[in-house]
Amino acid sequence: MKQQVFSLNEASKILSVSKETLRRWDNLDKFKSIRNPINNYREYRKEDLLQFEQGRLYFKQNAHISSNSKRKYKSIELFAGAGGLALGLELAGIEHVMLNEIDKHAIKTLRANRKNWNIEPGDIANIDFDQYRNKIDLLTGGFPCQAFSYAGKRLGFEDTRGTLFFEFARALKETNAPVFLIENVKGLKSHDNGNTLKTMLDVLENELGYHVFTPQVLKAIHYKVPQKRERIIIVGIKKDYKEDITYNYPKPYDKIYTLKDALKKGELFDCDVPVSPGQLYPKRKKEILDLVPPGEYWRSLPLELQKEYMKKSFYLGGGKTGMARRISWDEACLTLTCSPAQKQTERCHPDETRPFQIREYARIQTFPDYWKFEGSLSQQYKQIGNAVPVNLAKEIGYSIIELLNNIYKNKKQSKH
Repeated sequence: MKQQVFSLNEASKILSVSKETLRRWDNLDKFKSIRNPINNYREYRKEDLLQFEQGRLYFKQNAHISSNSKRKYKSIELFAGAGGLALGLELAGIEHVMLNEIDKHAIKTLRANRKNWNIEPGDIANIDFDQYRNKIDLLTGGFPCQAFSYAGKRLGFEDTRGTLFFEFARALKETNAPVFLIENVKGLKSHDNGNTLKTMLDVLENELGYHVFTPQVLKAIHYKVPQKRERIIIVGIKKDYKEDITYNYPKPYDKIYTLKDALKKGELFDCDVPVSPGQLYPKRKKEILDLVPPGEYWRSLPLELQKEYMKKSFYLGGGKTGMARRISWDEACLTLTCSPAQKQTERCHPDETRPFQIREYARIQTFPDYWKFEGSLSQQYKQIGNAVPVNLAKEIGYSIIELLNNIYKNKKQSKH
């Protein structure tokens, strides 16, 4: 009887997993395909598919094993800020050969914490990346989201000139890094009706020669971060590796951590959060917020105080659940902002009527207590509020290491 086989596309639908996942399992020798003798396409035997449930259990049990580097992978990070992404990638096992940042306070923060990091301060436009050509494995960065001018019919590299994405793309072109990682605000996905992201992907794929995996918005709350922050993550590889290599975004954890996990001794930290400086609310705001219970917001106030506090916003639609908001111990914090006391984005302490202090802010972003922040109080809040949560960055780092392992394994095999 003829053996029944299924194509990659058919197997993907039968097993309810992506084609990229099937390719990855195949490359890792965890769920092997057979090759069609005529066209060399991947195919799957019926008996192998029937054993999938057992295989899926295996992958679920091993989903969060840290990837060990097969070699020391080196990166350059642009727009490094206070170092949340860089620290997370370093903890995962990636070595930074250079970091660039223009903000003088953030530069001091980076230097205060990592004497060994090679930090190039100043405008990225002044950096010649040719010196790093073919010397790094990864280029990363979270540039500010900017719109582009759509001169001409064809969106391209030159159309982005003058934006910070252009500088990232230039660095990618000059370094020829095999892998890149972009992180940005969730809003990049819908910015200018999706045109901004479309232009970026066009440049990366059609002009710079990279295959870009489908961008994903990752929720930090699923990666050991006690905060409801979302970031868009974009990963790409040189098109030379496209056929044999795929990338899997980090698998989310089941457990959700809360504000208590951030500020008290427990699984995330081995002691209660240390006391630190912090902003205070103005007198009248404090009087009003005193009346808001943990986990509630302005709608729990008496009607007259709602009107006083919300002013014209009271008569507009929408819940505005971030206004006059007091976080409770048993929930994850709302996304931290760059200014904890400004109206519309209050993040009030559960027990005391005040914004979170600097070390509390840092813990909600999963920075370790030893990570110091330089500059004025407002500058420190800004650096922490803009950062990528360290634990999220570490999980992304593990997934990037696995990707690089597969690339170099494939390169080694292709030489034989």
